[in-house]
Amino acid sequence: MALNHIEYKKPIYKIKAPLRDHLEHYSRIAEISLTYDDLLRYQQFISITDKNGKDTNWFSALYHMDEQRYLMEELVKIYQTLVADGDILDFVKVGSIDYCSFGNSKPFRIKVINEINENYDYFYVKRADASRIYGLELEEIFSPDKVNFFVNKSTLIEDHVVGIPCDEFIKRNKKIKIENQLRFAKEFVKFNERCFVRLLGDMRAYNFVVEITQDFDNVQYRLRAMDFDQQSFEGRKNIYLPQFIKIIYTW
Repeated sequence: MALNHIEYKKPIYKIKAPLRDHLEHYSRIAEISLTYDDLLRYQQFISITDKNGKDTNWFSALYHMDEQRYLMEELVKIYQTLVADGDILDFVKVGSIDYCSFGNSKPFRIKVINEINENYDYFYVKRADASRIYGLELEEIFSPDKVNFFVNKSTLIEDHVVGIPCDEFIKRNKKIKIENQLRFAKEFVKFNERCFVRLLGDMRAYNFVVEITQDFDNVQYRLRAMDFDQQSFEGRKNIYLPQFIKIIYTW
């Protein structure tokens, strides 16, 4: 068996009363009229390709005009709740609704465009999974990184984790010498230890990102998890240590 082989497919766990009470106490429950199932009323998908024309795991979801108008309005309200505590943001609109069939959560990715400066942001609509929510809460406690989210019944609304997926980072930098390699190694060690402390599994290269910051005379790298579904599920300790993920050694 490979060191990084995921042996068990984790089911989606319902949010039980103690966790829901915890979320309510820390203002992680929000009333919204749109649910994950509403986004499933699409008419068709269009495959999304990358800049090289290769298919990705994402598909653009298309809806009837009346349905799309309703969804756009409600998704803007959700974004306002997520980033502005419900304050009205007159200058934002929904640019696209994308669906990913890969992974446990099967998320919808919502692109939000700022009409003033044409900048854009993302957030995700997912099925609420207690295991993932525990992972997000532990991210808040044990990691310097925060992921804003809230829950409404069986729907999870989650902020976007900014960065380049590590597998893509490796492909882009195969022939490029990474600046400050010692600093990068230290960041990986810290990321590795945090994953083990939290029993955060399935940290294959496409499940965490490299965050790059251009400093005055150097480039700073940080590693951030973006997948929390396999939280504490596997029985073998090596699955919680990214150092054993094979693709890391190909870089």
